[in-house]
Amino acid sequence: MTLATEPTDTPTPETPEHVSLLERWADNERMRHIPPLPWMIDKLDHDLRRRIDLLWNVYANDPQHPEIENELRGLCRSIDRVGDVAKRTRGANHHHPPTELGQRIRWSLNHSVSMLNAVEASTFGHRFPFQTFERSNAEPLWAAMLAVIEHVHRITELVRPLDPSIDERLYEGLVTLQTPLDTRPMA
Repeated sequence: MTLATEPTDTPTPETPEHVSLLERWADNERMRHIPPLPWMIDKLDHDLRRRIDLLWNVYANDPQHPEIENELRGLCRSIDRVGDVAKRTRGANHHHPPTELGQRIRWSLNHSVSMLNAVEASTFGHRFPFQTFERSNAEPLWAAMLAVIEHVHRITELVRPLDPSIDERLYEGLVTLQTPLDTRPMA
Protein backbone atom coordinates (compact mmCIF):
# COMPACT_ATOMS: atom_id res chain seq x y z
CA MET A 1 0.00 0.00 0.00
CA THR A 2 1.36 3.42 -0.95
CA LEU A 3 0.49 6.76 0.42
CA ALA A 4 -0.20 9.79 -1.74
CA THR A 5 2.81 11.56 -0.24
CA GLU A 6 5.33 8.86 -1.18
CA PRO A 7 7.44 9.34 -4.33
CA THR A 8 6.42 7.19 -7.26
CA ASP A 9 8.74 4.62 -8.81
CA THR A 10 8.22 5.71 -12.45
CA PRO A 11 11.47 5.97 -14.37
CA THR A 12 12.72 9.40 -15.34
CA PRO A 13 13.49 10.28 -18.97
CA GLU A 14 17.23 9.95 -18.24
CA THR A 15 16.98 6.28 -17.34
CA PRO A 16 17.62 3.64 -20.01
CA GLU A 17 14.00 2.48 -19.92
CA HIS A 18 12.92 5.70 -21.70
CA VAL A 19 15.55 5.76 -24.42
CA SER A 20 13.74 6.00 -27.73
CA LEU A 21 14.42 3.22 -30.21
CA LEU A 22 13.34 5.44 -33.09
CA GLU A 23 15.97 6.91 -35.35
CA ARG A 24 16.37 10.58 -36.15
CA TRP A 25 17.21 11.55 -39.71
CA ALA A 26 19.99 14.01 -38.83
CA ASP A 27 21.69 11.43 -36.58
CA ASN A 28 21.84 8.70 -39.22
CA GLU A 29 25.06 8.08 -41.08
CA ARG A 30 25.71 9.41 -44.55
CA MET A 31 25.28 6.95 -47.37
CA ARG A 32 28.71 6.40 -48.88
CA HIS A 33 27.41 5.74 -52.39
CA ILE A 34 25.87 9.24 -52.62
CA PRO A 35 28.29 12.11 -53.29
CA PRO A 36 27.97 15.27 -51.18
CA LEU A 37 25.47 17.89 -52.34
CA PRO A 38 28.08 20.65 -52.98
CA TRP A 39 29.92 18.29 -55.31
CA MET A 40 26.71 17.54 -57.24
CA ILE A 41 25.90 21.24 -57.55
CA ASP A 42 29.42 22.02 -58.77
CA LYS A 43 29.34 19.09 -61.20
CA LEU A 44 26.08 20.24 -62.79
CA ASP A 45 26.69 23.99 -62.66
CA HIS A 46 30.29 24.09 -63.81
CA ASP A 47 31.63 20.89 -65.32
CA LEU A 48 28.53 19.57 -67.10
CA ARG A 49 27.35 23.07 -68.09
CA ARG A 50 30.69 23.75 -69.78
CA ARG A 51 30.66 20.40 -71.56
CA ILE A 52 27.05 20.82 -72.68
CA ASP A 53 27.82 24.31 -74.03
CA LEU A 54 30.77 22.97 -76.05
CA LEU A 55 28.68 20.12 -77.45
CA TRP A 56 25.77 22.46 -78.20
CA ASN A 57 28.04 24.83 -80.14
CA VAL A 58 29.11 21.99 -82.44
CA TYR A 59 25.48 20.99 -83.04
CA ALA A 60 24.29 24.61 -83.46
CA ASN A 61 26.82 25.13 -86.29
CA ASP A 62 25.43 22.09 -88.15
CA PRO A 63 21.88 21.32 -86.93
CA GLN A 64 21.15 18.75 -89.65
CA HIS A 65 21.64 15.77 -87.34
CA PRO A 66 18.35 14.47 -85.89
CA GLU A 67 20.06 11.86 -83.70
CA ILE A 68 21.98 14.61 -81.89
CA GLU A 69 18.82 16.68 -81.54
CA ASN A 70 16.96 13.70 -80.06
CA GLU A 71 19.76 13.13 -77.58
CA LEU A 72 19.82 16.83 -76.65
CA ARG A 73 16.08 16.70 -75.99
CA GLY A 74 16.66 13.63 -73.83
CA LEU A 75 19.35 15.59 -72.00
CA CYS A 76 16.82 18.35 -71.29
CA ARG A 77 14.39 15.82 -69.86
CA SER A 78 17.07 14.28 -67.65
CA ILE A 79 18.20 17.72 -66.40
CA ASP A 80 14.56 18.56 -65.66
CA ARG A 81 14.31 15.29 -63.75
CA VAL A 82 17.20 16.40 -61.51
CA GLY A 83 15.30 19.58 -60.71
CA ASP A 84 12.05 17.72 -60.11
CA VAL A 85 13.64 15.22 -57.74
CA ALA A 86 15.51 17.98 -55.89
CA LYS A 87 12.34 20.04 -55.61
CA ARG A 88 10.39 17.12 -54.12
CA THR A 89 7.42 18.73 -52.33
CA ARG A 90 8.15 22.44 -52.42
CA GLY A 91 5.08 23.20 -54.49
CA ALA A 92 4.35 22.98 -58.15
CA ASN A 93 6.45 24.79 -60.68
CA HIS A 94 4.27 26.86 -63.01
CA HIS A 95 7.11 28.18 -65.15
CA HIS A 96 7.15 26.98 -68.71
CA PRO A 97 10.49 26.32 -70.35
CA PRO A 98 11.33 27.89 -73.70
CA THR A 99 10.73 25.82 -76.83
CA GLU A 100 13.95 26.65 -78.66
CA LEU A 101 16.42 23.87 -77.83
CA GLY A 102 19.45 26.00 -76.93
CA GLN A 103 17.46 28.21 -74.58
CA ARG A 104 15.69 25.15 -73.16
CA ILE A 105 19.02 23.56 -72.19
CA ARG A 106 20.16 26.73 -70.40
CA TRP A 107 16.78 27.13 -68.68
CA SER A 108 16.80 23.50 -67.52
CA LEU A 109 20.33 23.83 -66.16
CA ASN A 110 19.54 27.04 -64.30
CA HIS A 111 16.31 25.62 -62.89
CA SER A 112 17.95 22.40 -61.70
CA VAL A 113 20.88 24.20 -60.12
CA SER A 114 18.50 26.50 -58.23
CA MET A 115 16.51 23.47 -57.02
CA LEU A 116 19.73 21.75 -55.91
CA ASN A 117 20.74 24.87 -54.01
CA ALA A 118 17.42 24.73 -52.15
CA VAL A 119 18.02 21.18 -50.86
CA GLU A 120 18.75 20.87 -47.13
CA ALA A 121 22.49 20.18 -47.17
CA SER A 122 22.79 19.10 -43.53
CA THR A 123 20.60 16.02 -44.00
CA PHE A 124 21.21 15.33 -47.70
CA GLY A 125 22.64 11.87 -48.22
CA HIS A 126 21.65 10.64 -44.78
CA ARG A 127 19.69 7.44 -44.60
CA PHE A 128 16.03 7.95 -43.68
CA PRO A 129 14.99 6.53 -40.31
CA PHE A 130 13.90 2.91 -40.62
CA GLN A 131 10.51 3.59 -39.06
CA THR A 132 9.47 5.83 -42.00
CA PHE A 133 9.71 2.96 -44.51
CA GLU A 134 10.81 5.49 -47.16
CA ARG A 135 13.81 5.75 -49.42
CA SER A 136 16.11 8.67 -49.06
CA ASN A 137 15.60 11.43 -51.63
CA ALA A 138 19.36 11.41 -52.27
CA GLU A 139 19.30 8.09 -54.12
CA PRO A 140 16.84 9.11 -56.88
CA LEU A 141 18.60 12.47 -57.15
CA TRP A 142 21.95 10.79 -57.68
CA ALA A 143 20.34 8.45 -60.23
CA ALA A 144 18.99 11.49 -62.12
CA MET A 145 22.48 13.05 -62.08
CA LEU A 146 23.95 9.84 -63.49
CA ALA A 147 21.37 9.96 -66.29
CA VAL A 148 22.50 13.50 -67.16
CA ILE A 149 26.14 12.39 -67.22
CA GLU A 150 25.24 9.44 -69.47
CA HIS A 151 23.39 11.73 -71.91
CA VAL A 152 26.45 13.99 -72.10
CA HIS A 153 28.61 10.95 -72.92
CA ARG A 154 26.19 9.87 -75.66
CA ILE A 155 26.12 13.34 -77.18
CA THR A 156 29.92 13.41 -77.09
CA GLU A 157 30.02 10.16 -79.09
CA LEU A 158 27.59 11.61 -81.66
CA VAL A 159 29.43 14.94 -81.95
CA ARG A 160 32.92 13.43 -82.25
CA PRO A 161 32.61 12.66 -86.02
CA LEU A 162 31.48 16.25 -86.67
CA ASP A 163 34.33 17.79 -84.68
CA PRO A 164 37.31 15.50 -84.04
CA SER A 165 38.91 18.10 -81.73
CA ILE A 166 35.97 18.14 -79.29
CA ASP A 167 37.79 15.94 -76.77
CA GLU A 168 40.64 18.41 -76.61
CA ARG A 169 38.23 21.21 -75.71
CA LEU A 170 36.23 19.04 -73.28
CA TYR A 171 39.32 18.08 -71.31
CA GLU A 172 40.90 21.51 -71.44
CA GLY A 173 41.78 22.66 -67.94
CA LEU A 174 41.45 19.17 -66.48
CA VAL A 175 45.05 19.23 -65.28
CA THR A 176 46.73 22.45 -64.23
CA LEU A 177 50.32 22.42 -63.11
CA GLN A 178 51.24 24.40 -60.02
CA THR A 179 54.78 24.92 -61.30
CA PRO A 180 54.99 25.03 -65.10
CA LEU A 181 57.43 22.69 -66.75
CA ASP A 182 60.76 24.09 -67.76
CA THR A 183 60.91 24.78 -71.49
CA ARG A 184 64.61 23.92 -71.71
CA PRO A 185 65.55 20.33 -72.64
CA MET A 186 66.28 18.11 -69.63
CA ALA A 187 69.27 16.28 -71.04
